Amino acid sequence: MRKLLFCALLFATPVQAAESWYVGRWFGSGQPGDKSQMWLETGTADGKFHVQHRACRMGKAIDSIQDGTWSLAGDMLTVRIVQVDGAAVQPRADVYRILKHDAGTQTYRYEPTGFVYNSRKVDGKFQLPPCDLSS
Repeated sequence: MRKLLFCALLFATPVQAAESWYVGRWFGSGQPGDKSQMWLETGTADGKFHVQHRACRMGKAIDSIQDGTWSLAGDMLTVRIVQVDGAAVQPRADVYRILKHDAGTQTYRYEPTGFVYNSRKVDGKFQLPPCDLSS
């Protein structure tokens, strides 16, 4: 009877997934061949991500949005892009190796090219800076 009660309580209690350090908003800058580009990425606890990329050209912002899912396996971060600028695309998986991270910063390498990215955690109100401040 005790086992039956324990099992009933186990299945009646919602299981919460442990939040990952990746959950939250991250700001970074620099892309291969263009150090002026920047991005603001949000990873949610349910495994979704949203990233806004901004390139500044002659003081004007050129923005692009990507949406999809993320997963962590050890030090490997995989982001699966399923939408670009609101339109469905052929899904693509990008794989990054986490080189270091703490509560406020992360450094990771895009595996196919070896390019290293750095970002810092920002609060929920943070917005990408305008191009007239960055170009």
